[in-house]
Amino acid sequence: RFSGTFVGNADSASPAAATSPPTVAAATLPAVPTIPVVPTIVGVPNTVAEGVLNPNEVKPPASGTRRARVLYDYEAADSTELALLADEMITVYSLPGMDPDWLIGERGNQKGKVPVTYLELLS
Repeated sequence: RFSGTFVGNADSASPAAATSPPTVAAATLPAVPTIPVVPTIVGVPNTVAEGVLNPNEVKPPASGTRRARVLYDYEAADSTELALLADEMITVYSLPGMDPDWLIGERGNQKGKVPVTYLELLS
């Protein structure tokens, strides 16, 4: 049988304080330096691997170039892109590590990235 007297923690002012778990101090861990990882692709300038493409630095592959017909006009957003006019023919190719939604397009001595969705790839 239990007596009617509550036996609790003598240091606590209320029963709630006696039942709450003790506070654990968070351990402070030493800061660990992080090293940025930049992917590199053998044979491709680092500007392509880092996402910055200078069309004048890339060379077309020995094989793998294709002709493409432009389906819609496209205005280049910056100097790395090639502006397109509907129904013109250009040469296109891909580079390792490049976004699959884009190709390198060439028209005469002009070169730049072009969106694949604006092209009809020919054989």
